[in-house]
Amino acid sequence: MHREDEFEEMGPRIADRFRSFLPVVVDVETGGFNPATDALLEIAGVLIRMDDQGRVYRGETHRFHVRPFPGANIETAALEVTGIDPDHPLRPAIDERDALGRLFKQVRAEVKSTSCTRAVLVGHNSWFDLQFMNAAVERAGIKRNPFHPFSSFDTATLGGVAFGQTVLKRAAHAAGMSWDERSAHSAAYDAEQTADLFCEIVNRFQPIYESSVDTGEGWG
Repeated sequence: MHREDEFEEMGPRIADRFRSFLPVVVDVETGGFNPATDALLEIAGVLIRMDDQGRVYRGETHRFHVRPFPGANIETAALEVTGIDPDHPLRPAIDERDALGRLFKQVRAEVKSTSCTRAVLVGHNSWFDLQFMNAAVERAGIKRNPFHPFSSFDTATLGGVAFGQTVLKRAAHAAGMSWDERSAHSAAYDAEQTADLFCEIVNRFQPIYESSVDTGEGWG
């Protein structure tokens, strides 16, 4: 049986679509731009699923408020953008290790259930989110990180290719999505908007992917 025939018999799998990588959207809110010195204040992860037609869609969101690590720098300008008050008594913040551990547990379970080999971070300007997450992983001494350490999918790049827009808000509008300015700069909201944008672009490119599968190029 040819691999194309196997694909049709099993139905589309997200493991086949992204070369065994599971896309997981991650957004972080931070106390600045330096992952080595500035606080991680929020992290959200959104799972990406695939339906029987091979179209991807947004799954569950996992969001955590994070307690700044000891000695972390927090810029006032960053807090003005995010609206986060790290010292608010009702803020349910947890340590970096706990937040990452809870997120990674969900991601590892999804990787296993989808027969993927590991997760790949999807983000808007993904290098920023990946650097902050990797720095927190190192500080926390976490050994089982399900994410690829340096590869990522960047929706700023994808938005520029698909819509000529690299700003998340503008790319979302170009894709026909709504945008709530009051919710922006929340890790969960930005991650969900990024996930919807990623899915919209991937689904629009589905005919190109399917044609590559037909020629055998999609199995590399």
